[in-house]
Amino acid sequence: MDASLEKIADPTLAEMGKNLKEAVKMLEDSQRRTEEENGKKLISGDIPGPLQGRIQNIGEQGHMALLGHSLGAYISTLDKEKLRKLTTRILSDTTLWLCRIFRYENGCAYFHEEEREGLAKICRLAIHSRYEDFVVDGFNVLYNKKPVIYLSAAARPGLGQYLCNQLGLPFPCLCRVPCNTVFGSQHQMDVAFLEKLIKDDIERGRLPLLLVANAGTAAVGHTDKIGRLKELCEQYGIWLHVEGVNLATLALGYVSSSVLAAAKCDSMTMTPGPWLGLPAVPAVTLYKHDDPALTLVAGLTSNKPTDKLRALPLWLSLQYLGLDGFVERIKHACQLSQRLQESLKKVNYIKILVEDELSSPVVVFRFFQELPGSDPVFKAVPVPNMTPSGVGRERHSCDALNRWLGEQLKQLVPASGLTVMDLEAEGTCLRFSPLMTAAGWSHCGTTTRYDCVRSRLTTRLPGSTGEQAPP
Repeated sequence: MDASLEKIADPTLAEMGKNLKEAVKMLEDSQRRTEEENGKKLISGDIPGPLQGRIQNIGEQGHMALLGHSLGAYISTLDKEKLRKLTTRILSDTTLWLCRIFRYENGCAYFHEEEREGLAKICRLAIHSRYEDFVVDGFNVLYNKKPVIYLSAAARPGLGQYLCNQLGLPFPCLCRVPCNTVFGSQHQMDVAFLEKLIKDDIERGRLPLLLVANAGTAAVGHTDKIGRLKELCEQYGIWLHVEGVNLATLALGYVSSSVLAAAKCDSMTMTPGPWLGLPAVPAVTLYKHDDPALTLVAGLTSNKPTDKLRALPLWLSLQYLGLDGFVERIKHACQLSQRLQESLKKVNYIKILVEDELSSPVVVFRFFQELPGSDPVFKAVPVPNMTPSGVGRERHSCDALNRWLGEQLKQLVPASGLTVMDLEAEGTCLRFSPLMTAAGWSHCGTTTRYDCVRSRLTTRLPGSTGEQAPP
């Protein structure tokens, strides 16, 4: 970090860098004092009672991100010319670093607090790009040729409603694309069915506008066939936007082909704050567009220097972590997922719901019981003397056992970030996503928590030597 600050030629940046080094030294001294207190709670007469003992240790990198907000307030008081130069430098640096880290060549960046806000602005850009008279005639130009936004059935809940509310579009402008039912993952978008929907919309006089694909679905972390979707979007002139936790793996040396294809999309939204364990760091949407006038109208760019300061916390954090520190955090989370998957394969009666073990840092699994007298391959098919109601009772009992198992693990290892969720096809499952929860821990502590999850899991299952599940 010191070397990067010494290279700053701009006097204002150099002065800020000097103050930054002093602030970091203060943070380090404070951290040492905290360690010396050996975990004692902070008690002060100046702190109101409800706040005593509630100060969270967020680490030096977390303090760095929070420091960015304080510096932003200070920078905003500079004279207009210095403010303009400084904010432009911060925005351009951060954009360049992120594009290089995530293999997104010649991209632009929009920083935003609400994670879905970037996609809403991208939709505005797509509308302005496809409807040339939209600026003049407004929604009248949409009447004769209604735009269509395609969302996967596995998209995060409420996303379609949010987009319609932000864009002022009616719900019929949304098209829900089903997932595979015969071949491939049941959480992947059905590409063949999507093409059929696009052709039907064109025949009805509608305009296929934008497709939202997943590089890691909200539920189980599955990645759509982004390469094939990109070809389809190019064929029909559709804007392709990608989102999902698996985009973090673009920073690694090895990336699966399905995720790597996202680097060629028109835009993508990422959340580096949770990935790196950094509080108050904005989400970022990377996009490619060569018309600055349209990006300005869509709200993706701004002439206000204060808007550019949104990138400051991330600008500071990236310099503090460095490229190696950034990549190591993502790599470590992926390794935790792979280790857990390998261990789960050795546990009887555990089903893992991951279609590509190398590309997804999310592990979703469930305990299952085979029906009496059934073959494991056909465990979901009713057997003789087993009525449909009997199958339903079997499913209900299995779901109840998984909920109990999840609650037990969350109580025993609360820092694991393990969640219990209900999936329509599979039932109650357990989700382990260290990329969204483990970045703030030390590597030693994280690995210890992983080992604890694994050991607790193997001893809590029925038939093990540990505690038995309730009947």
